[in-house]
Amino acid sequence: MKKVLKLERNEARHMIVAAIRKAEEIGVLETVCITDEGGYPLALERMDGARVTGPQIAWNKAFTAAGHKRSTHLFNQPPNGPALPGNEAFGIQWSFEGRFAVFVGGFPVVVDGEVIGGVGLSGGNGEQDTACGIAALQALQELLGGRHSVLVQADIKK
Repeated sequence: MKKVLKLERNEARHMIVAAIRKAEEIGVLETVCITDEGGYPLALERMDGARVTGPQIAWNKAFTAAGHKRSTHLFNQPPNGPALPGNEAFGIQWSFEGRFAVFVGGFPVVVDGEVIGGVGLSGGNGEQDTACGIAALQALQELLGGRHSVLVQADIKK
């Protein structure tokens, strides 16, 4: 039997607050979604004025990152991104009824080496979505206060 860590609403809300604070700092309207390990939302927030399509896109990115245990931008990273034409996984983005996102803005939540959730962002460009996602992961790390190790980087892959 294995003991597992689980994200809870308190941690998810803390991450969203940090991501939105970063979005306000850099002047972008974001939607942020934090999911559990199965890719289902624990918390989702769309900033006032953010696109109405943001919630679905942010959830798709978080779903993909949690479920596939890798940052979403890695699916298209040259030279051999698996979702690029000619590669083995080309077309994966149509999996799960189109929920599988293969562009920047989704990051797995990795605590003590285990993927326990995902964070997805929609509204900014790749650099802005990444900055807000990193802010969310850093906030979780700070909340846990050294009791657990949180992987905080944009190039997360497994």
